[in-house]
Amino acid sequence: MKLFNIQKQRWYKSYKVPDSKFGDLVLVPTLNLHNIKGPKKLKSSYVVPLVIVSLQGNNAVQVEFSVELENQHPTFPVSLIKPFKPSDKELFSSDSPTAVTVPPV
Repeated sequence: MKLFNIQKQRWYKSYKVPDSKFGDLVLVPTLNLHNIKGPKKLKSSYVVPLVIVSLQGNNAVQVEFSVELENQHPTFPVSLIKPFKPSDKELFSSDSPTAVTVPPV
């Protein structure tokens, strides 16, 4: 019983309650998606951001796929999805090109 309590405490210490909710953008891994064309080596690790349509308890979410992925099952465990964070526009702005100075040869 002592070992059980130690393992239980260790699990609760590392357990994180998923904070996904309806309408959030998430990334789904392409690991189990088999109809994406092209060599596996060149595939992206995650599908473009998808919208959560519904929550299936605390352990699964249902996402809305685009037309090319509509044959896939839309329910994924929370452990596989990753929250989408848009990039910072100030750090990665393509509007202001930087001047390149070429040193004299």
